[in-house]
Amino acid sequence: MEDSEALGFEHMGLDPRLLQAVTDMGWSRPTLIQEKAIPLALEGKDLLARARTGSGKTAAYAIPMLQLLLHRKATGPVVEQAVRGLVLVPTKELARQAQSMIQQLATYCARDVRVANVSAAEDSASQRAMLMEKPDVVVGTPSRILSHLQQDSLKLRDSLELLVVDEADLLFSFGFEEELKSLLCHLPRIYQAFLMSATFNEDVQALKELVLHNPVTLKLQESQLPGPDQLQQFQVVCETEEDKFLLLYALLKLSLIRGKSLLFVNTLERSYRLRLFLEQFSIPTCVLNGELPLRSRASDPEAGVARGIDFHHVSAVLNFDLPPTPEAYIHRAGRTARANNPGIVLTFVLPTEQSHLGKIEELLSGENRGPILLPYQFRMEEIEGFRYRCRDAMRSVTKQAIREARLKEIKEELLHSEKLKTYFEDNPRDLQLLRHDLPLHPAVVKPHLGHVPDYLVPPALRGLVHPHKKRKKLSSCRKARRVKSQNPLRSFKHKGKKFRPTAKPS
Repeated sequence: MEDSEALGFEHMGLDPRLLQAVTDMGWSRPTLIQEKAIPLALEGKDLLARARTGSGKTAAYAIPMLQLLLHRKATGPVVEQAVRGLVLVPTKELARQAQSMIQQLATYCARDVRVANVSAAEDSASQRAMLMEKPDVVVGTPSRILSHLQQDSLKLRDSLELLVVDEADLLFSFGFEEELKSLLCHLPRIYQAFLMSATFNEDVQALKELVLHNPVTLKLQESQLPGPDQLQQFQVVCETEEDKFLLLYALLKLSLIRGKSLLFVNTLERSYRLRLFLEQFSIPTCVLNGELPLRSRASDPEAGVARGIDFHHVSAVLNFDLPPTPEAYIHRAGRTARANNPGIVLTFVLPTEQSHLGKIEELLSGENRGPILLPYQFRMEEIEGFRYRCRDAMRSVTKQAIREARLKEIKEELLHSEKLKTYFEDNPRDLQLLRHDLPLHPAVVKPHLGHVPDYLVPPALRGLVHPHKKRKKLSSCRKARRVKSQNPLRSFKHKGKKFRPTAKPS
């Protein structure tokens, strides 16, 4: 066998059907976490593995799980069909992603390995019927798994052989501590377990004590985020809150940032304030947060919400509010520069927050003491002419406007809810009242703000602002090629000087 440093999928002793699926998915070589974790898992070791978001953690546990199940069915004595693999995740969106990945890897052995997802609370009846057929692998959140265990629709004590806890660092913070402890009481005394996490925090250490038995710890010597060739990270100091709104307006409206962008804030109220602010300038925006129903959170067919957010082809992540912890920064930044696509992270910071940002940067840099968050050079005086527009838009976003925006989304969800469909059929009067209720007006949109007159655009930026033209809708593949080929953060010149994110701090 080749040296372990160059271990490929073909050298891991995997079932040919799994190798074919891996080939179909275009994986020529395993990622670092896959290369290190899969052989250890196949040896029967418990694993505590840390690897950055987007590094291939799901396949790192899914491949050995499928291999062990296939090997058992091919070589072991004939035993009763039962649930032998359990995957715990913090959100139902992530459960769908995990199920999809496992099913893709099991494409050529779908008759031998069946996977069930029981994360959606509204599908309890169909889930019970599915569990009666005893799938080989069950995926779900701790609360849904515990519910089925308590109802005896799922039994694991005599059959479970492999437990996976994915995104382990989020389970306790999502409020699953008690459910997880209760769930473990329904498991056998002996089973193999994997804990997969983007960070090692106190919650992960607590889970380690609860779940693992003499584990091998994989704390891979890789950055928790992609390198500077793929992910560029910048900071920009804003003197006031108003300056943050002004700068965001300029970056988006003047096309200084291109492609799909994610804006992170620290509170629900701030997310609606920011959305309504951008809508004043005809910048299309949607709110994604854990309190909204799925329909309201993401209507984009390319989107899936997990760990907070997981979009395809995200060009830029903007931290409009400074992340509260280094871990939060890592999870936000991990939404872009996925696979081989480039991306940027731009963090807005107030003068009073610079010490906190320094602590985040210190953790990110590790032993490499060089700067991580480079200064984004931008002359605020160049966009001073937009300030009155910014203030006009901010005045329109009142507390009442924010309240009505939230109510409007809830109303839309009620009208389109499948769960309420039967109720409205029996109570048509309630449906009519809801439809013909007084219209909600989240904010008065002033059409003239959507247009940027030439006289307001600084001379150095006028080549970047173009009239809105109708464009043909791009396919997902064309979008991917376009995003991959372009740097999402554009540069511009003023008085002979070029302004863009610099490779060195000024």
